Amino acid sequence: MKIISGNANIDLAEKICKHLNIPLTRVLVSRFSEGEIRVKIEENIRGKDLFIIQPTCPPTNENIMELLILMDAARRASAKRITAVVPYYGYARQDRKDQPRVPITAKLVANLMVAAGAERVLTMDLHANQIQGFFDIPVDHLYCINALCDYFQEKNLKNMVVVSPDVGGTKMARAYAKRLNAGLAIVDKRRESPEKTEVMHILGRVKGKSAVIVDDIVATAGSLVEAAEALEKKGVKEVYAAMSHGILSGKAIERIRDCSVIKEVLITDTIPLDQSKRINKIKVVSVGSILADAIQRIHDEESISCLFDGTTR
Repeated sequence: MKIISGNANIDLAEKICKHLNIPLTRVLVSRFSEGEIRVKIEENIRGKDLFIIQPTCPPTNENIMELLILMDAARRASAKRITAVVPYYGYARQDRKDQPRVPITAKLVANLMVAAGAERVLTMDLHANQIQGFFDIPVDHLYCINALCDYFQEKNLKNMVVVSPDVGGTKMARAYAKRLNAGLAIVDKRRESPEKTEVMHILGRVKGKSAVIVDDIVATAGSLVEAAEALEKKGVKEVYAAMSHGILSGKAIERIRDCSVIKEVLITDTIPLDQSKRINKIKVVSVGSILADAIQRIHDEESISCLFDGTTR
């Protein structure tokens, strides 16, 4: 087994290698003077079971191209099998035609990865489960729920309720509520008219409770802050958030910092957290051990379904 990494999240790749007790394979990923990506795998990988770790997070296009070029280099270097380890799958929100004349970019990216040489994909908390069907190769879909729930169980919050920020996230919220032995609530967002702001309806009992808002992605944090403020008006004592992928773009940091009712936003390290975005309210837990277990099991041709329910052996 060999593991290489692009530039997207080297820290996570090193954590995975530490858990597996193997070194990260040397690879050069740089730029030519005109900006083109230059790749050279600096160790022999002929006949090896190769895992390429590269979340396609912002800058998304750069990281996707790095992944594609790394896979092409590995294929031409006669790697036995190439598994793309993509903890965060970019373009996942463009997974259907919800308007006329728009692309299904999540499918396009899947096609590109297969064409470049991927024979298997390992990913986490896809924005939509049907993206697995966009690939004509095996896809192993892991979840961050174990790492995130462990954090809140250690905090031992009293009178907890898990909140879905929209109706579409109810299934995920129900899984968290079951794991944390907590109540369940849903934020129903509606617009009175195109000119008027959203009206929030909270479905479930939240008054006097500690709310944990769960979702797969926090990007601009607009919906998160709106949901937190709506919960505060309904009598919630304090609000926490558990988000699988912390994109934190635009004014996300300012919104989280300035929202007094939000105590903490918990994210994972599927996407590296820039130093400029590190504030006291944002906490990071690692999924390196989960990915390492999955990689080892794939290499050993063992089932990884046991990783879905929190057991590892």
